[in-house]
Amino acid sequence: MFSRFIKDEGGATAIEYGLIAALISVVMVSVLVTLGPEIKATFQDVQTGLESRNAAEE
Repeated sequence: MFSRFIKDEGGATAIEYGLIAALISVVMVSVLVTLGPEIKATFQDVQTGLESRNAAEE
């Protein structure tokens, strides 16, 4: 029974998947923190352009 427990690698696979998911999460958060202000500025520019276009059409 003990030798089967030692040879079982199912838990190791689950831990590896968990580590991969954690790494992906860290990368996503760091990219969003880095690019967040630029993305926000782009959306604000689009919103301003749409508002000015709608005001010109009225």
